[in-house]
This record gives sequence, structure tokens and C-alpha cells, in this order.
Amino acid sequence: MNKHFVTYMIVVAVSMSAHGVSAQSTSTAAATQSAPDNTENNKRDRAAGEPTADQQKNNARDLDMTKRIRRSVMDDKAISTYGHNVKIIASGGMVTLKGPVRDEGEKKAIEMKATEIAGKDHVINQLEVAPPK
Repeated sequence: MNKHFVTYMIVVAVSMSAHGVSAQSTSTAAATQSAPDNTENNKRDRAAGEPTADQQKNNARDLDMTKRIRRSVMDDKAISTYGHNVKIIASGGMVTLKGPVRDEGEKKAIEMKATEIAGKDHVINQLEVAPPK
């Protein structure tokens, strides 16, 4: 076994022990946490006609629109990490928003940012509210 790895494991064990954390309690916590499951979203996204990020063209207008919307969303620190990571797909001047957000307010805020840039009637909002567990 690698000498550096063994040393690292000893440091981790001593640190955990000093903080009152046992290996058993950390493995129990990991076991009770459910794995993320995007199966339904993935099935939906494979359906014919559903816009996906790989369908976005490399034309300047769509790329610029996507960049400006993403920047607007990222600059808003009131939006959660979920909201910062939504899919923004621009194709032919139309923008599709997909992914989970924390609440209806966040969903509307992201849609509003996209509408300000793409224009009214050019945004398809498929964002889904997924409150924290």
C-alpha cells in the first residue's frame, strides 16, 4: 500500500476521532441519504422533439442569448445552486429552460430574466419545482 495513502488515512482517522466522528456514523449517514434519480427527466429528454443542449446551434445570436441569460441568472445570488444550474437552450431565437429550481419564485425569476433577453413569446419554461429534501 502507498506510504502516503496510509499516512493520509491515519490523519483522517485521528481527525475524525478528535471531532467525535466515527467511521460507522459517517457510513450510516451516507447509507440513509438517497441517491439522486433523474430517470423520468432523462426519459422525457430523449423523447422526439424535446430540445436538448446538444441541439443548440453555434450561430452567434443563439450563443450570445444563452450567454447573456446564463450571466443574468448567475449574477442573481438569491437564486439557489439548483437555479444556477438549469439548462438554457437557445435555438432559432427560441429559448427553452429546463431543470429543477427550489420554488415558484425562483422559477418565475429565471423565466423573467430569459424573457428580458429573448423577448416575450420566445421562452419555453419547463423548469420544475424541486424543494430541498
